[in-house]
Amino acid sequence: MTTPSKKFSPWDILARIWAIWVILIFIATMLIFMVPFLLFCYPLPDPKKTTRFVSFARVWMGVFLPLAGTPLRIKGKEKFAKGQNYIVVCNHNALIDVPITSPGIPGQGNKTIAKIEMAKIPIFGLLYRTGSVLVDRKDEASRRESFTKMKEALDMGLHMCLYPEGTRNKTPEPLKPFHNGAFRLALHTGKPIIPAVLFNSRKVMPASKPIYFRPSLLSMHFLDPITPLPGESVDQLKDRVFLLMHDYYLAHA
Repeated sequence: MTTPSKKFSPWDILARIWAIWVILIFIATMLIFMVPFLLFCYPLPDPKKTTRFVSFARVWMGVFLPLAGTPLRIKGKEKFAKGQNYIVVCNHNALIDVPITSPGIPGQGNKTIAKIEMAKIPIFGLLYRTGSVLVDRKDEASRRESFTKMKEALDMGLHMCLYPEGTRNKTPEPLKPFHNGAFRLALHTGKPIIPAVLFNSRKVMPASKPIYFRPSLLSMHFLDPITPLPGESVDQLKDRVFLLMHDYYLAHA
């Protein structure tokens, strides 16, 4: 008995061809905009190095995203008070989420928590290290150290951008259950949380389809800041943010 072959629609074929174009322009634009950063800014200490990196990344993504057919529209930048840094929590549906959130967050610069494995990629790995607090999720000591480094980034005046779902959401639900890290960080530091809801990245890069890229408008909406309440537990804060982001996603998707 033979297994029926998987059929691809014409759109699937075009999306895979387009993905090759996107990979090529990602690499080309990265070299054009980020090699000068590595040469002239990478040796700088933080937070200046991260702030310069985000400035370069904003120009890079401002060129790359339209060329990829995925222009980004941002709503709610006014939620960020001047001189205040935040813990920004984002939903996570696709690989493209990270390169749009880091330059998309306004202000003085930001870092995100990121898997250590990606830092081994030549050139890109150096950029990845600059914009990230690296963690080996299999190592308890690395997880503890990453929490300390996130607090240090906040003490420098940088934002921390976290994806509380942990990994890409491959379920049909708007959000996966949240992990505790971002909310424990907020309670330890007293920093307010700004929820950020991303739209259409799942359509652009479905997790179930490798080498696939479908042009579409991307949107990033910042919601009102949430300040931890006196005596509030991690679970209470986490549930409060989850419900807000869940309902907002359903109302605007």
